[in-house]
Order: sequence, then C-alpha cells, then structure tokens
Amino acid sequence: MNRLGPIIVIEDDPDDQEILKEVFESLAYPNEIMFFFDGESALKFLTEIPVDPFIIFSDINMPRLSGMELRERIHQNESMRLKSIPYLFFSTTAEQAHVIDAYSKSVQGFFIKPNSYNEIKDIIKIVVEYWSRCVAPNYIK
Repeated sequence: MNRLGPIIVIEDDPDDQEILKEVFESLAYPNEIMFFFDGESALKFLTEIPVDPFIIFSDINMPRLSGMELRERIHQNESMRLKSIPYLFFSTTAEQAHVIDAYSKSVQGFFIKPNSYNEIKDIIKIVVEYWSRCVAPNYIK
C-alpha cells in the first residue's frame, strides 16, 4: 500500500463525482484524486500504467464493467493483489447479496453513500485516516 499514491474513485454518476471531488478538496489530502466513469477504464489504467494507488473507492453498478467484476479481476491479478490496495465499495444501495459477494471477493469495506455532504465527508475522512495508519503486507519502514 502506497500511502502517497493516488486515490482512485470509480463512479459513473457525474453529480456524485462532483460531490466527491469537493469532499476530497476540502480534506486537502496530499494524494492525487483520480476519477473513472467505469470499471473498464479503471482496470485499463491500473494494469497498464505503473502506479501504486493508495486506495480505491468503487461504485457497484456501472456500465461496461461493474464494481464487482472489477474487484474480481484485480483480486485475480497477482501483481495487483501484491500491491495491497484497499478496495472499498461506496454505493447508493447495499443489497445483502451485493454485500456478501463483495466480502467474498476480499473487499475491505462496503459503505452506503449518505445523502448529506457532511456525512460523506465524515466517511471519507474516517476511511482515509484508517488506511493511512494501517500496515499492509508490503509495508516498508
């Protein structure tokens, strides 16, 4: 896990992207924030560009490649798996089947997007601060 790496946000709703952009700007993390509209473009970036992201926030229902399919492909890719990138779902709904499926794919968290800007900000802050302090298998002191 690269604490200074980019934070990847995969979200197909432009309004949600804008809110998340504002949240990250207000929190002023040193990480670059990178947005992708679908899982396919995120997967292409993650597998073709030499980058070690800090964390991935992903929606579930997206065109071309869903968040679940993306998580599965990342988990099956040994070089990606060894990077120990925290992968979290940030979705408008949490059907029990999705939650079970997500955790069966070793997702590190599943969060429902609140309607309030301040609640979204609180969740993002808690998640980023947690992972900033966490030690991963590829941790180098």
